[in-house]
Amino acid sequence: MMRNILIAEDEPDIQELLCAYLREAGYEPHAAGDGVSALSLFQTRSFDLVLLDIMLPKIDGFGVCEMIRRQSQVPILMLTALDGEEQQLKGFGMDIDDYVTKPFSMPVLLEKIRVILRRSSGAGEENYLRYRDLVIDRDAREALLDGERLDLTAREFELLYTFLDAPGRVFTREMLLAKLWGYDFYGDERVVDSHIKNLRHKLKRDYIETVRGVGYRAAKEIP
Repeated sequence: MMRNILIAEDEPDIQELLCAYLREAGYEPHAAGDGVSALSLFQTRSFDLVLLDIMLPKIDGFGVCEMIRRQSQVPILMLTALDGEEQQLKGFGMDIDDYVTKPFSMPVLLEKIRVILRRSSGAGEENYLRYRDLVIDRDAREALLDGERLDLTAREFELLYTFLDAPGRVFTREMLLAKLWGYDFYGDERVVDSHIKNLRHKLKRDYIETVRGVGYRAAKEIP
């Protein structure tokens, strides 16, 4: 089922960019350019998440958030050009789920949306996965290939789990850096390539595919 996302953003270029990326990622975006329109649109349908800019005309993002919270616990991800601690604490005090500071990375934003929606749906992470002749036990931090334990580093294990938890999904280097190295990582993206090269060597099988010019994935077709 396609997830509905309300975008409350007054800058037309950013609004258009968000709508395009969200559609491409499989979501259904609905945009409003001011706080009054956002609240009106919120009443028209059920939304799975709200992307809420703080600096909205008519009613600012904090006002919109307060009114939404009076009737709904829908996840709220705030977009802001204000990176001060006071603003963030104010938002968290109003029970928002996360912040993204402008200018933001679109892959990182999409990953935050995915994590928030997964958490809000009540679907806990699967800790035990099977993929072909691989068995992954996240609680024990073990990966078994043909019954033999693979000697993986912590980062290699998380990379492998990330791919096998979503077979067929393409992860860009930037997405993997944000997910496994942290949003504030400023190192060379080639660190991802190096870890995947080592992981492939240990697997000795072509389970991780390169999507040329994009990133990596585990094949969706599982025999």
